[in-house]
Amino acid sequence: MSIDLVSDDLWERIAPLLPERPPRRHRHPGRLPVPDRVALAGIVYVLRKGVAWRDVPVQVVGCSGVTAWRRLRDWTEAGVWPRLHEALLAELRATGLLDMDDAAIDGSHIRALKRGAHVGPSPVDRGRPGSKHHVIVDRHGTPLAVSLTGGNRHDITQLIPLLNAIPRIRGVRGRPRNRPKRLFADRGYDYDKYRQLIRKRGIRPLIARRGVAHGSGLGRTRWVVERTFAWLHQFKRLRVRYEQRADLHQGLLELACSIICLRRLRHVILK
Repeated sequence: MSIDLVSDDLWERIAPLLPERPPRRHRHPGRLPVPDRVALAGIVYVLRKGVAWRDVPVQVVGCSGVTAWRRLRDWTEAGVWPRLHEALLAELRATGLLDMDDAAIDGSHIRALKRGAHVGPSPVDRGRPGSKHHVIVDRHGTPLAVSLTGGNRHDITQLIPLLNAIPRIRGVRGRPRNRPKRLFADRGYDYDKYRQLIRKRGIRPLIARRGVAHGSGLGRTRWVVERTFAWLHQFKRLRVRYEQRADLHQGLLELACSIICLRRLRHVILK
């Protein structure tokens, strides 16, 4: 039943990126390791259902939650998730589904139930421990880069890091592309210093001004980033941060971004 949790198209793209296993010993080889696809099914199950790792049903997934967590740890440390995301972005660009002329950026608060890196008092949750998801998307809401910070970090602190995190996206002949032409953002990014930094990169900043009445029209383009957060938080494990290790939560974020990109590709294949 675990194969149902990992579609063939997802497995075909992730399998070449997984690190090779060390050869088994000839004497006393021990138990056979759980197949990677089954372990991936456990990771996807937790990502979608939001259950604790210890509550992963072995009968449904095919492996224990501890095994799935260990593969998540190993594959995160091996850099599998950002490479998967980059490969899917290249496929989207090759099929004409990636429009990087316009990009939008924003952040979203989540509660963090455990201490760890990138956890801080959330100003929108009575100072309780929290984290923030930051994402930059293309014109259609396709996530280009995502990051994790403490709940008390200002959105502006991730503007330049997210621009730097956009991979060099291939997919068409010519130079890879990693910067938009225009960047849309809300009033939280209204700082002239950062407008200048954006312009130096050849990007036109379209940022709402504080103290100005609503009605600038930027929302007609910027709303896609809010929809992307809704897509991300459909994965129940991302609604609340349970992982103490920030890199593992970041890995789940990147895996969710890859699944969103794959969904867009499926629409083209079905047509």
